[in-house]
Amino acid sequence: MLEKDMVAKELSKLIDIRTDFLGYLDENIPKKSNNIEFDFEDNPTLDAKSIHEHFFKLDYQARKLRGFLVKELGIKAE
Repeated sequence: MLEKDMVAKELSKLIDIRTDFLGYLDENIPKKSNNIEFDFEDNPTLDAKSIHEHFFKLDYQARKLRGFLVKELGIKAE
């Protein structure tokens, strides 16, 4: 049986981490005139260490959640 509470908790963490990562990008990369797309052509240099820290948290949490789902749902891990 799928432990719904555990999966819901880990999914909530993933969403929070994703929100933090996107917030970091919003704070550090200007938007184009449409105010939707990031303007990568005229952006300041980003701190690679900060980008890595945000991405690592997001990736770790996604892999952790994937592990629960693979185990509980019997999905073949690739």
